[in-house]
Amino acid sequence: MIKTATEVNGVYIIEPKVFGDSRGWFYESYSTKAFEEIGIDTVFVQDNRSYSGKKGTIRGLHCQKSPDAQTKLVSCTRGEIMDVAVDIRRDSPTYMKHVCVVLSEENKKMLYIPKGCLHGFVSLSDGAELSYKVDALYSAENDRSVRFDDPSFGIAWGVENPVISEKDRNAPLLADSDVEF
Repeated sequence: MIKTATEVNGVYIIEPKVFGDSRGWFYESYSTKAFEEIGIDTVFVQDNRSYSGKKGTIRGLHCQKSPDAQTKLVSCTRGEIMDVAVDIRRDSPTYMKHVCVVLSEENKKMLYIPKGCLHGFVSLSDGAELSYKVDALYSAENDRSVRFDDPSFGIAWGVENPVISEKDRNAPLLADSDVEF
């Protein structure tokens, strides 16, 4: 595994070693030993999957408040997405900064997103499928959304007319939300 730091403190691009031949390929998408060797010792407790049928679907920005805040390890197993992490940890040196990383079934990259960051993505292809691990179970009570187009973040989603849920379309701006880390 290769761990590459991004512009956001604690957010990393993870690249597995891929072994390929005429039959196809194989890689370990997660191993506690491999992750410990690159300095990540997060214990994941739940796996989630997400499917977006149409290119231009935006999901996010989401997080869970404490005490159920989640660290995530996101990968795209089919198609292509632009994954987004926004640092909203007030004591972080990268507070209010964001990073956008293209994840795809082709590049097999993963994005490690620590607690205190909002997460979202836009599908860059029809039929985009995500798989992601989290280190805390889902909590409806602490589940939160913040506007994907909050101007304080300045995220360039690259989509003029996104496909978006009512929940995400009606989410508050960060300044109007109760999300705080």
